[in-house]
Amino acid sequence: MRLVLPILLLTAFSVAAQSGRVKPAESPTPKPKAGSSPVYVPTNNDRPRVATPTPTPTPPPKGDDGEITVDSTLVPIPVTVIDTSGRAVTNLKISDFELKIDGKKAEISDLSRSETPIRLAMLFDNSSSVMIAREFEKEAALKFFRRVIRPEKDLAALYSVSTVTRLEQAFTAEISSLTRAIEMFPPPVGATALLDGVIDAANYLSGVPGRRVIVIVSDGDDTASDSTLEDAVKSLQVANCQVYVVKTTDFENYKRTGSRRGNANIRQLAAERRMIEFANQTGGSVHSPVDEAEVDEAFRQITAALSQQYILSYYADDETEKRGAFREITLSVKDKPGLTVRTRKGYYVPKR
Repeated sequence: MRLVLPILLLTAFSVAAQSGRVKPAESPTPKPKAGSSPVYVPTNNDRPRVATPTPTPTPPPKGDDGEITVDSTLVPIPVTVIDTSGRAVTNLKISDFELKIDGKKAEISDLSRSETPIRLAMLFDNSSSVMIAREFEKEAALKFFRRVIRPEKDLAALYSVSTVTRLEQAFTAEISSLTRAIEMFPPPVGATALLDGVIDAANYLSGVPGRRVIVIVSDGDDTASDSTLEDAVKSLQVANCQVYVVKTTDFENYKRTGSRRGNANIRQLAAERRMIEFANQTGGSVHSPVDEAEVDEAFRQITAALSQQYILSYYADDETEKRGAFREITLSVKDKPGLTVRTRKGYYVPKR
């Protein structure tokens, strides 16, 4: 039987409505439909409509008898390896890695480096809870776009998040367009529907090839979403997205009070756990800067991580019996103790 290259069809899943609130009119970014699915089980097979065109998959070739012979799914596994000094390790080979799927050794088909194009969506919290240091945060975000976006390869989109999520700038390689979009942000106002925004961005990224990255600039609070944390994490895993967070709580507090110590409360702790879960499940990282220099450094570290990644490829063959199931990824570096490996915790087998 012949091996056919995979077509990975990612399915947007429904989220369960948790309240009867009436929200303002939504932005061009689609919202998942309400349903009654249990946590982590996709129930909607209709792709959401997004603001920019998405590629149309080419049907897999057929054999002489007109039937598809063998099916397989490509699972991209972005990896960052850090040594004990916090520096990225960039000289590893494919033979240095050991991959396990559901605890069983699996073959790594390919290893590439950070030349792989980036498709990035930035979620910029524009609610009333983050208005103190907004101007500096906008300037830092612009510096980040200038550092990370390679005009000949990469695309970035920009969302604002408050009571609803708005796609302020669709995919573009033009820094000037991103700059205009940030400069035209209205004053911060309203509640925060961060979990809904994460799902919107994951659905938007799911239809494009390349490394899919979401950068969240927010205090992590959520006061308006109809989605759960489990809904949001699953949407990221289904869409193969990595999440990096610039958590603004400590910076906002420093600008407000002049204290570098912060004043944690139950709500802030819940927000922090939410951000850590996004990063841990997808192989990203969380940064909690206190002053202007640390905000700049947070964006610089995210830029460095994206530029120093390995991209491993795993072909999952004949998973017919596991459609829709979650499969755990365990990745390590052989015979090199002391290294920290950041990667995604698993993937969902696509439903055909």
